[in-house]
Amino acid sequence: MLTRLEEAQAQWGGSHSVIDNWLAERQELLVLYYQVAGCAPYDKNDHALPDHAQIQSFCQILLDYLSAGHFEIYDDLVQQCEKKGPESLKLAQALYPRIAESTDLALDFNDKYAEALNESVSADFDRDLSTLGEALELRFELEDELIHNLYANHTTV
Repeated sequence: MLTRLEEAQAQWGGSHSVIDNWLAERQELLVLYYQVAGCAPYDKNDHALPDHAQIQSFCQILLDYLSAGHFEIYDDLVQQCEKKGPESLKLAQALYPRIAESTDLALDFNDKYAEALNESVSADFDRDLSTLGEALELRFELEDELIHNLYANHTTV
């Protein structure tokens, strides 16, 4: 995921400040994800988890990243794609619902782990974090495709 991020930053970095900020926030999210995941798998006998403050920080940046996408960036990208023409707009409209699918999973993860943990919840942490990581990886691919769509050479009709 970090390699894909570096490629995205190299390809689109500097082209639009909103995208630059969003990719920087993605980087922060990934760093925190890897820090939290680095503590797993944990010894299931003692239910050791990453530090709860670390989990809370990860959940907060996760929510910030999701919010930035849904409330700031996607609409702007779709509007820009609309200006490029119907082919670009059609792809953007097809990608957006697929991106949004990961939102519910991420919100569920936040609801489950951002507050105090108990043993029954902590037993699922490693699996839930892995599932979230897979969803985020797909989301980042789709977001990159949306950004690429904006900068691809589509002709207007």
